[in-house]
Amino acid sequence: MACGMRSSVKSKYESYRKILEKKAVEVQSSMSAQKAAQVLAREEHPHDEGDLSQQSHEEWIFLNRNTLDIKLLREVQDALRRIEQDAYGVCYECEEPISAKRLDAVPWAKYCVSCQERIAARAESGNEEAFQEADR
Repeated sequence: MACGMRSSVKSKYESYRKILEKKAVEVQSSMSAQKAAQVLAREEHPHDEGDLSQQSHEEWIFLNRNTLDIKLLREVQDALRRIEQDAYGVCYECEEPISAKRLDAVPWAKYCVSCQERIAARAESGNEEAFQEADR
């Protein structure tokens, strides 16, 4: 019975692994496409201050999107490592299992819903530690 249960859990994690690997490729492709679009759209010599301002604004947007993509890619890669280390699906905070419903929604989740809500509440209240926990 235990062997059957173990293979069922393993196959469930295998489906998450496939989802996570697909997401990693998607994020990397998005980053490449954004970079290519940014390079193609850039004027070598802006005509006036308005063009320069527009170009600077577009670069700022690109950098912010890229930063979010990099953070997401790291979270996805971290989740893949946790699968390899048999630590996937366990909350970093309380060390209890993360519900399948949460993992289905956010396969790279590090925290169960309860702990994530507590961390978010601490972050909202300005607690510096909460920001560090959320980035862990």
